[in-house]
Amino acid sequence: KPEVVLRKRLYAAGLRYRIHRRVPGTRRTIDIAFVGAKVAVFVDGCFWHGCPEHGRIPKHNRDWWTAKIEGNAARDADTTRRLIEAGWAVVRIWEHEPVESAAAQVAAVVTRRRQRRPPGLGSETSQKVT
Repeated sequence: KPEVVLRKRLYAAGLRYRIHRRVPGTRRTIDIAFVGAKVAVFVDGCFWHGCPEHGRIPKHNRDWWTAKIEGNAARDADTTRRLIEAGWAVVRIWEHEPVESAAAQVAAVVTRRRQRRPPGLGSETSQKVT
């Protein structure tokens, strides 16, 4: 649901995007992709992605869940690295973040990328809205 709310806010702001676009060289997908600007947006769930503020490990089968959530975080880091190497800017947003600030962050990155210098003269890094 947080992803859908963010998408509606971005669309209302006049930003057009693609959803569930493939990450190059993987079977993973980008939640919200601004293909022309090469901006990938991920809305990460607090439980599944190990939010330091709200994430928790269930008491039952704790070792399995710890490995699962740590594996998800490692996969997220690998996905971010792959996209940055392919020239994309990556914005990761926790599901608990207010939609207004998340949408403003995404819009700022997309605008900056659309106005940026010619390719090869600078790069963006991953950003996490907190």
